[in-house]
Amino acid sequence: MSEEASSSDGNGKVSRVIRIGTRKSQLARIQTDSVADKLKELYPDVHLEIVGMSTTGDKILDTALSKIGEKSLFTKELENALERNEVDLVVHSLKDLPTTLPPGFTIGAVLKRENPFDAVVLHPKNAGKTLDTLPENSVIGTSSLRRAAQLKKRFPHLDFKDIRGNLNTRLKKLDEKDDFAAIILAAAGLKRMGWESRISQILSPDDCMYAVGQGALAVEVRARDTDILEMVSVLHDSDTVLRCIAERAFLRHLEGGCSVPVAVYTEVKDSQLYLTGAVYSLDGSDSLKETMQTGITDLNKIQEEVDERVQRVGVTASKISGPAQDGAERLGIDLANLLLSKGAKEILTVARQLNDAR
Repeated sequence: MSEEASSSDGNGKVSRVIRIGTRKSQLARIQTDSVADKLKELYPDVHLEIVGMSTTGDKILDTALSKIGEKSLFTKELENALERNEVDLVVHSLKDLPTTLPPGFTIGAVLKRENPFDAVVLHPKNAGKTLDTLPENSVIGTSSLRRAAQLKKRFPHLDFKDIRGNLNTRLKKLDEKDDFAAIILAAAGLKRMGWESRISQILSPDDCMYAVGQGALAVEVRARDTDILEMVSVLHDSDTVLRCIAERAFLRHLEGGCSVPVAVYTEVKDSQLYLTGAVYSLDGSDSLKETMQTGITDLNKIQEEVDERVQRVGVTASKISGPAQDGAERLGIDLANLLLSKGAKEILTVARQLNDAR
């Protein structure tokens, strides 16, 4: 536990100070503020301080994410502060968190998922169009190999080029220059920024499946801080936890990351968890895609052993049914094994080599 900090509310009453680490970007602050607001509502006596930091991914803006070769591009500096007890918890976009966390850390909360799909934002001159109706050789900006691989296959008449920077920067590059006809962004980020009006098209799973964890927020804590873990655990959303455990187990077992195109689509329906997973070559011409499901009938059953500290792909969710979490993790591993048996390793190895050589 970090050194106890306290503050007075002006009436002589002292409350515990909890420091929350976040990236400095506007979207990261909005996401962190939303988590802080929920905690304030639940724990009015706790005083929250937000500490902003810059990460490697925020600083290196002239290189494609997939080329930097660092797994924790948007999380490492935040985790270093957590390790040094400078903050007590950190808010991340779950898709930025590697499937294996550094020793001593855990995801103490996965909040209810925002729309996980990708969205098309058109240059103002292309208003009213879709990816289908954009002219031949229109340039589409995306920083994601996963998006580019799927969309190249689905929309062969379009050209895809890297675009880096935070949401504000990318939108500015789109609007103020004629370099891009459109850019692809996560719908969740646009919605959280209040920019839903810029969304021209939400891409369906048939067009573009999403990244593991996309649309969900994660709260990372020190695993030994049982009181902080207990405090944030109430933020867990059962459906989102199970979907993201399955997705993260799938990605971890494939040994994938942002340097290879891996995509997922999950759904909880009629006490069944469905997971669709796919791997792609860089140009999308070679791909494998399968769907599996598992029963999660005891989804809302609270475990008797609420003190259980079992991590599943980095997630600690002691108040969500253990058997349901185990089933979700097994589903991800089974689906990965199915794709590996059909040649996924070869596709990913070639994609990684080609990406490294670019």
